[in-house]
Amino acid sequence: QVQPVESGGAFVQPGGSLRLSCTSPELEIRLRTMGWYHQAPGKTRNLLVTMTRDRTIDYEHRAKGRFTVSRDYAKNILYRQLNDLEPDNTGVYSCQTRYNAVDIWGRGTQVTVSS
Repeated sequence: QVQPVESGGAFVQPGGSLRLSCTSPELEIRLRTMGWYHQAPGKTRNLLVTMTRDRTIDYEHRAKGRFTVSRDYAKNILYRQLNDLEPDNTGVYSCQTRYNAVDIWGRGTQVTVSS
């Protein structure tokens, strides 16, 4: 099954930082339109940011200035940098793309922010 693979989640204290990664041996992550999603405990999955070849659309207005997205074209990795984390940022972060006309997500990586 073709799907992205996320990593980098961890348990951190408020104010901490993490860098999440998304890659795949079968997908050209570096060229595709990609999205990062967040699913808080007991809630639905929400789109945080979309990155096309030309631009980035950030939907997570509360986190502006704290979270960024980038790509490493040589390594075929999509990153989500999370800075100054808050307990509300706890949840599963997953990346998404469209493959054969179908949206596909990875299994996600768990981020827990707590003191």
